[in-house]
Amino acid sequence: MRLRPLLACASVLWLAGCELLPQSPFAQPSRPALSAAASAVSGCHAEVPGFDDEACLLHDWVAFGLVSQRGDRVWRDGMLTRLQGSANERRLARAVALAWGNEREWDQASELFKADLAAAPVELQPLLRYWLNELEGRRAMVGRLERTRGELAAAENRRAALEEENADLAEKLEALTAIEQSINLRQQTE
Repeated sequence: MRLRPLLACASVLWLAGCELLPQSPFAQPSRPALSAAASAVSGCHAEVPGFDDEACLLHDWVAFGLVSQRGDRVWRDGMLTRLQGSANERRLARAVALAWGNEREWDQASELFKADLAAAPVELQPLLRYWLNELEGRRAMVGRLERTRGELAAAENRRAALEEENADLAEKLEALTAIEQSINLRQQTE
């Protein structure tokens, strides 16, 4: 479970870093190629990610995911208002923002991810799939937690019922013991 975030970061770095690698593994990269790639990434700062800018695609979506994770309720509500619309990129950005909201919003985020994931650019799909899987993992964990709480409550109810039954049986035993003592006393006096 701890490897998933590490693998996701590694894959994001791998995908983003491919632009910086030379075509030939032994060739020296040219300065203009490096500076063009670096300026493309450094020029990436869209507040709302989209599918149009291929050079900034992964960078913008990762940055938006991080901002969504750190955002508070006010930020999330404002961003969800800005992300209204039926375009796939808007719906997927909404899914990312909702994925870091409250548990009620997770269901909606999951539906949006599943519905629009295939419409995303191929380079972005592994990241979106990772986020969907992470979200589904959180949803499953909450489900298990709720089932465990329910089972604990049921066990507590059974324990309380058994204690009550035990107290009733102890009362009956005391009553039977008193009757038996009374009968024994009568027999001794006769």
